[in-house]
Formats: sequence, C-alpha cells, structure tokens
Amino acid sequence: QVQLVESGGGLVQAGDSLRLSCAASGRTFSSRTMGWFRQAPGKEREFVAGITWNGGNTVYAASVKGRFTISRDNAKNTVYLQMNSLKPEDTAVYYCAAGPGFRIDYVHSYDTWGQGTQVTVSS
Repeated sequence: QVQLVESGGGLVQAGDSLRLSCAASGRTFSSRTMGWFRQAPGKEREFVAGITWNGGNTVYAASVKGRFTISRDNAKNTVYLQMNSLKPEDTAVYYCAAGPGFRIDYVHSYDTWGQGTQVTVSS
C-alpha cells in the first residue's frame, strides 16, 4: 500500500512561485494515478491537478490551468506540483492523493492521501 508525504508549502506573496513535492513509499506507485487537491477554510476539498501512471495524460482545474504544472518521476516515487503566478485565492492546504485512475478529477476516486501542506499567498 502506497503512503504519501507532502512538502514544499509556505508563505509567499501574490505572483510568486512554489513547488510542492509528494514522496511515496510502497511498490505500487508507478501504476497509480496521482492527484493534487486543496481545501481552504470553510470550503470543500477541490481537485487541482492529476496525472496518469505514465505521465501521458494530465488534467487541471480551470482555476489553475496555465499556472500550475503536475509532473511525476516514477524512478524517485515522487509527484510534483509547480505553482506559478500564485494568487491569494490559491491559499489552502494542498493534499497529494493516489488512486486507480478511473476518474482523475473526482475526489472519491482516490484511496490514499497525504497529510497536507499549507500554502498561504498574501496580497
């Protein structure tokens, strides 16, 4: 069973960039769809970006398209989220998730979650 640990969050100003990392343990990482979700105070958890097992298909939420890039390095068992041109509305706890990949943008398609990393963007 894969286990996930996020890192790379922090406090930045609007327009800055951050790169989040998600380190996975376990032998099934390379066959799993990976996703990033976020949850702001008082809001539901929402899909941000997802990537298939071979990196051949990526999906982004409309709110981050063109600003965020998801990638994975299966040799390192790591998935990344490069976040550019950050906005205050990007402030949230960001979660890494793994799943079988039947619906890449659906929260309940994922069965393994990290603990989250806080991203705060000031205006």
